[in-house]
This record gives sequence, structure tokens and C-alpha cells, in this order.
Amino acid sequence: MQKVILASRNAGKIREIGAILSKYDMEVISRDDAGIPTFEVEETGKTFEENSYIKAKAIMDIANVPTIADDSGIMVEALNGEPGVYSARFAGEGCTPLDNNIKLMEMLKDVPDEERGASFVSVITMLFPDGRKLVARGEVHGTLLREMKGEHGFGYDPLFVPDGCTETFGEMDPAEKNKISHRARSLEKLEEFFTE
Repeated sequence: MQKVILASRNAGKIREIGAILSKYDMEVISRDDAGIPTFEVEETGKTFEENSYIKAKAIMDIANVPTIADDSGIMVEALNGEPGVYSARFAGEGCTPLDNNIKLMEMLKDVPDEERGASFVSVITMLFPDGRKLVARGEVHGTLLREMKGEHGFGYDPLFVPDGCTETFGEMDPAEKNKISHRARSLEKLEEFFTE
């Protein structure tokens, strides 16, 4: 099995990406498990693509093995695409996912049901020591609820109902979510690169 470092400490992302990439004989390990020194990669990009590349490059420069970084977030139509790349720190530095959800619910409290559309976006960049670069983007559209539902998932999952579904990502069985999520879609695109 080829080891691939995921440039993240987010246990949810490690689980999701690991479950999908294990099918391709790749073992995803966290940057901590790979012994990468503790440092924060400054996400200075204005797009998911830029931030994903910045994170992957910072780790690969140290480890010199294939590295994957995901940058993801939610783009809310009524907020002109916000929080976007600032999804994880929407409520300020050091905030929790609950803080972010509370801020989003508050900002959307007067938005009518038919205008509560949003898209989860995931951009995965995979860099190889020989210079190859793969970039895959996945999106899933849905609607934001007025209150949180479900204990599964992470981030904005308890507010987001994907189109064609009746449950939030937070209510879904994680295996079901992994089949239709934005990350699943970006990983499917990554997989297409492998098969090519």
C-alpha cells in the first residue's frame, strides 16, 4: 500500500478520504502520523483551489512523498457565496463548528425558504514528488435549514439538506453521506485521473 499524507488534522476528513482511497491501495495517514513538525500552513488563497495547493505543497516539501490536501467549505447563495474559503473560521479565529452554525443561522433568519440554497465545495489537490499535480473539484447543491438536525458529520452538516434528500448530512449514516458528498465527488474526479 502506498502511503499518502493528508495535509490535515481534521479527523472527519481523514476518515472520509481514507475510506475512499483505501479502494485504490493507498493508505492515507495524517500529517501528525507522518511525523510532520507542528506548524500552521497559512491559507492565504482566495479560492479553494489556491488554498488546497498551498497546504499540499507545504507538506510535500517536507515529506517528499505524495500529499493530498483538501480545501472545502460552503457557499451560500443569499450571502453571495460566503463563507466560502472562510467556512472553518466564519465566526472568528478559534471558533467551533457550533459557533459557525449559529452565526450562519442568525444571518439567514430572515431569508425565505426558497432562497436558502447553498453548495458544499471540495477541492482536492494531490502533489507528487516528481512534479505531477492533480486537482479535482466536487460540489453538491442543497438547502439550509433553520435549525440543526443530526449528530453525524462535522462542520455545517447538521444544517444542509442535499437536493433530492430529506435528511441533513448530519442525520445521514456516514456511509450514505460519503456516497454523495462534495468530497466524494472530488475524489471521484481524482479517481478518474488515476484510471486515465
